[in-house]
Order: sequence, then structure tokens, then C-alpha cells
Amino acid sequence: MLRSMTGYGVANIESESINVTVEIKTLNSKFLDIYCRVPRNYSEREIEIRNLVTQSLERGKVEVSLTVQPVGKAIATTAVNRPLVKAYFSDLSETANDLGFSGDSTELLRMALQLPNAYNTESVSETNRENDWAQIKEAVHEALRKCTIFREQEGKMTADKFVDYIGTITSLLEGVKEQDKLRIPAVRERLEKQVRDLLSDDNFDPNRFEQELIYYIEKFDISEEKIRLENHLNYFKETLQSPESNGKKLNFIAQEIGREINTIGSKANDSGIQRLVVQMKDELEKIKEQTMNII
Repeated sequence: MLRSMTGYGVANIESESINVTVEIKTLNSKFLDIYCRVPRNYSEREIEIRNLVTQSLERGKVEVSLTVQPVGKAIATTAVNRPLVKAYFSDLSETANDLGFSGDSTELLRMALQLPNAYNTESVSETNRENDWAQIKEAVHEALRKCTIFREQEGKMTADKFVDYIGTITSLLEGVKEQDKLRIPAVRERLEKQVRDLLSDDNFDPNRFEQELIYYIEKFDISEEKIRLENHLNYFKETLQSPESNGKKLNFIAQEIGREINTIGSKANDSGIQRLVVQMKDELEKIKEQTMNII
């Protein structure tokens, strides 16, 4: 099953002491690039969060946002980090003004209080810290699970697009085959004329005649290219159904498809076939673009 590198997952878990929200966003990247936004009082857990992400997600640019807010009795041991919240509020207000609208003060304050390190929490027991971490880890796992499901759904949609693109190229190839039947008589007539000119030449050279004949046959014949292109298209469809299917392999096959399409266009010397080739290239570019976002 194909999986996209575009994904999203969010999880919220609340206990007697804290409310944990984990949000994970992923985009395409050649490698696994992880960025974590973690509250300062949980910064020592960032490496563990990164490890959890690494175990679940193979590739992509990953942004993990962790928000922890005290609830219930825990609020009594928590104080607002006023200097930082004021700075957040001021920056949000200025941003709203720069964008041409005035933000609601209550809404801006609520947003500021949700940003990292908005609270100064008194030291808690080791047992409570471990319980809090267990809750955070559970939320991370749930967000990763939802993100993976999202990636699989996106991958399924992309696979369906691939099938459509390959189907279009296959149909265009059939058009090339039909047009090639009309092209062959014109090529034969042109070749016969060249042969007659050579035979009527007083300086006729049998070796040169053989070279010219081979040259024209190779130049105009696209039989092998049509067969190879059809094989590559079938291989692409087979690879889509394979458990080992991945973006890099599909991209390699797409490059081979492109090579045969280009050769057909250059050798055919026929306006009808060249128009079909342009359409095939357009579909192939769509495939190449999509393979860049597949794991």
C-alpha cells in the first residue's frame, strides 16, 4: 500500500492533573526531518518523543506540537508566566494589525495562554511526573496512529490517480500504434526514393548503400520503443500493487517511461504521433510530481 508523506494527526487526553494535546503534521522531504515544539518543563522528553516519531514515520518533514495544561487541583500549583504571556499577546496583536484586522483581546489571550511555557509549574513528585509522561506518550502514540491513517488514505487517493494517468498514457500509445500504420507507407515511399537516387548515381557505392539503408530503418522504426513503453506501463501498474512499492521505485520506472516516449517522438517524424507524445508527456509529468510525495 502506498503512503503519502502528507499527513495530519491530533490527540487529546485529559487526566486529573493535566490536559495533553499532541498535534503532528507531515510534509514531503527526502529524509526524516523532525521539528518538536515542547513546553520547557518537558524539554527533557524531547529525545524520547523524537524516538517515538522515528519508529512510526519513515520519511517526511514532521512537525510535532505538544501542549500540556494543568487541570483540577494541579492548577493551584501553577502560575501564569506573565512576562512571556504578555510578550505572546503583544506579538499576536501586532501580527493581527499587520494583517489588517483587529483581533479580539479575549481570543488573543486564550491563544497566548496555549503557547509553550505559558505557565510556571511548581516541582511535582517523580511519581506524578512519570504519570504525566505516560499520558503524554499515549497522546503521541494516538496522534502518530491518526497521522499514519491519514497518510495511507492520501496514498490510496494517489494510487488511484496513478492508475488514471497510466491508463491515459496506454490509450495514447494505442493511438500511436494506429497512427504508425498510416505513417509506414509514407516512410516506405521516402525510403524507396532514396534508394532509387542512390542506384541511379554513377558513383554508387554498395557499402554506402548498406549504411544508408540501415540508418533509415533504425531512424524511422519505433517498433521496439512501443513494446518497451507498453512493458514499462504494465510494470508500473504491477509495482503499484506490490507490498514493496515506494515513491523512489515508481519514479525510476517513470523515468524509463519518459525515455521511451521521448525516443518515439524523436524517431517518428510524424506530426500526429508527436501530438500524442506531447499528451503522454503531460500525463507523465503528473506522475513524476506525485511520486515525490510518496514514501
